Amino acid sequence: MIGFIGAGNIGGAVITGLVRNGFDNDQIVVKGGKSNTTKDLQSQLGFKMVPKIKQLTDPEVIFIAVGETALDSVLSELSAVSEGKLIVTFTGGATIPRLKKKLGSDAKVATAIPNTPVKVGAGFTGITYSENFEPADKKKVASILGYTGQIVEVPSEQLGILGTVAGCSPAFLDLFIEALSDAGVKHGLNRKLAYDAAIGMAIGASKLAKQSDLSVPELKDEVTSPGGSTIRGVTALEENGFRNAVIKAVDAAEGE
Repeated sequence: MIGFIGAGNIGGAVITGLVRNGFDNDQIVVKGGKSNTTKDLQSQLGFKMVPKIKQLTDPEVIFIAVGETALDSVLSELSAVSEGKLIVTFTGGATIPRLKKKLGSDAKVATAIPNTPVKVGAGFTGITYSENFEPADKKKVASILGYTGQIVEVPSEQLGILGTVAGCSPAFLDLFIEALSDAGVKHGLNRKLAYDAAIGMAIGASKLAKQSDLSVPELKDEVTSPGGSTIRGVTALEENGFRNAVIKAVDAAEGE
């Protein structure tokens, strides 16, 4: 059995991805909050719900998905039942030392950053484990999060930037899709068809980039025929600072 503390945007997305991709909802117990968010999600997905953290005695793995301001108080309550459990947090600023300070030096803790596509089983989650996480422990966590997409272990110093590249970029891609749709409408497509074309392209191009033996630049070169329309479009993107704008967006998200 697994437990969740927090079922908001990210917690709810992970729970949804788990259930909709085959994880047994009877094996999920979620600590409900003061709002109706968890209750509403429960009515859709059918998991178990408890009102207090101290009731999370059965789960072997507990995922924490609360805001950073609430993290310390959650950890204080969780410490009463955390012994022997694997604790994984999705909270920004939840470093391994911070978790161990609250839960004890022997606690097996991890910090992870999922992105919103976990909701449809197509997510990308970076994770960092404490040193006392055994290989079998990592395998257990990975087998759970595997229902929501890809999971990659990285050193703690890389988790932040990985989270930015994978976690913030769905919003960047949404903006790109919206802009493509606007361009399609400008040139005569109806709005629905313009969105269908842009979204279909994003899905297909991403799948091709993932599965192809060619690198991303090589895939781009396959489309950009000499003197053709695509290379003219690529040139226009570069002239308008597209590549630099993306890098600056990541810099800004990183706080630079």
